Amino acid sequence: MPAALAEIKQQLDEHIGEPVTLTTHESRHRTIEHQAVVRNTFRSVFVLDLEQDGHEFDRASFSYTDVLTENIELDFN
Repeated sequence: MPAALAEIKQQLDEHIGEPVTLTTHESRHRTIEHQAVVRNTFRSVFVLDLEQDGHEFDRASFSYTDVLTENIELDFN
């Protein structure tokens, strides 16, 4: 695993269970923001619990390359 991907994983490991703002870049000019919680990290992917209306959560997984290529952005509150 390249050093940059390892650094992204390490940063996420340090924030497991903490809130994060997830910004996804859907198309050229459309971005969507979600409030989420870092649930778990694995070798190639990480899992976020996306907050929904009320107290429900929806799980989503992303690869570390999504962060590296800026398809998604994570902002630790």
